[in-house]
Amino acid sequence: MVVFPPCKINLGLHILRKRTDGYHDIETCFYPLPCTDILEAIPSTAFQFSQTGLSIDTAPEANLCVRAYQLLQHDFDFAPLRLHLHKIVPMGAGLGGGSADAAFSLVLINKVRQLGLSVDQLKDYAARLGSDCSFFVEPRPQLGLGRGEQLHPLPLSLKNFFFVVVKPAVHVSTQDAYAGVTPKIPGRPLADILDQEVSQWRNSLVNHFEQSVFERYPIIGQVKETMYKQGALYASMSGSGASVFGIFSAKVDLRAVFPGMTCWAGFGQD
Repeated sequence: MVVFPPCKINLGLHILRKRTDGYHDIETCFYPLPCTDILEAIPSTAFQFSQTGLSIDTAPEANLCVRAYQLLQHDFDFAPLRLHLHKIVPMGAGLGGGSADAAFSLVLINKVRQLGLSVDQLKDYAARLGSDCSFFVEPRPQLGLGRGEQLHPLPLSLKNFFFVVVKPAVHVSTQDAYAGVTPKIPGRPLADILDQEVSQWRNSLVNHFEQSVFERYPIIGQVKETMYKQGALYASMSGSGASVFGIFSAKVDLRAVFPGMTCWAGFGQD
């Protein structure tokens, strides 16, 4: 069986407070985009994991797909599988590619080996693997609270808008990004801001990571400004970077505008 783990962008990202457990409470809208990896599971005599596509700078046993497999194998005595991941979504981009691979591994194993896990149970397993992994069990527009694992569906459709996602050749450390942010409570709830027209988001929908990350990596801020110069209705960094996305009213081709950078483009989805 083959599945296609998507990426996500963050529509607004508020860092509300630092918690006693060392994590931060956030408020964000996770929005999926159809830029996907490819994940396959087939029966095997022993567990195997292989990977092609973009190079991942971690040992195979540390890959989130492997950790997802081991997490379920610990609780269920299911016959072995071979997992193969073809990596397309860039790493260190704020797009949640690794989290998507982990969540889709859980969902895939549950289907192939008929474990009978409910969506809520899969989300609980996913939360053990990463703060935003639970979102990818049901990748649809959702408000993320807590560490990002407290999810609430949002009635948001951007299927008629065109998205351009650009990642410059830099890697942003999530730990460093958090270190540069002073938590604060925004003046308006994120859901209220998202109720506005997309063209009004520019002055009200913010990512709290941007200021410190742009100071350290000016190229990321330059990509955002270029999006606006090219006619974007709204542009923002996703997550803690390094990717920037632009939302356009019509299809555009900006590959020549961002030479040497990873670029994906396509329409949104419900």
